[in-house]
Amino acid sequence: MALKGILSSEVSVHASASKWFNLFAKELHNVQNTTDRVHKTKLLEGDDWHSIGSIKQWTDIVDGKESHYKERLDAIDEKNKTIIYTLFDGDFNKDYNTFKLLFQVIEKGNHAFIKWTIEYEKVNENVEPPYGFMDHFTKSTKEIDVFLLKG
Repeated sequence: MALKGILSSEVSVHASASKWFNLFAKELHNVQNTTDRVHKTKLLEGDDWHSIGSIKQWTDIVDGKESHYKERLDAIDEKNKTIIYTLFDGDFNKDYNTFKLLFQVIEKGNHAFIKWTIEYEKVNENVEPPYGFMDHFTKSTKEIDVFLLKG
């Protein structure tokens, strides 16, 4: 059984690609207001929420349980509408040595898709792949889409 792995999910959305990318690239602090799955966020380090290297604390509901972790913004690629985060501490340290989250907005004609990719390394073979977190991101996408359509 491999310790490293990749999970990926693509979700069709109704809000525009620009609204989606803007939320994650320039208004990430508002995500807690768009879905019931995110309970609390806090900027811990950095000039603002969107500076490379900034670190935030998150409290989410994953698999029906409260999950606590930190997130570091690693890269924003505006041309390809891609953002890369590293998730660590809290609930991640006990199961994963590394946990990268890639958020990408894909435009196909007049339609948009959100692609979530998780690149991870488990601490040992007994740890399950992070299916619960992928489910969390996929379901949150649907809730956020409803919010973005209202705005």
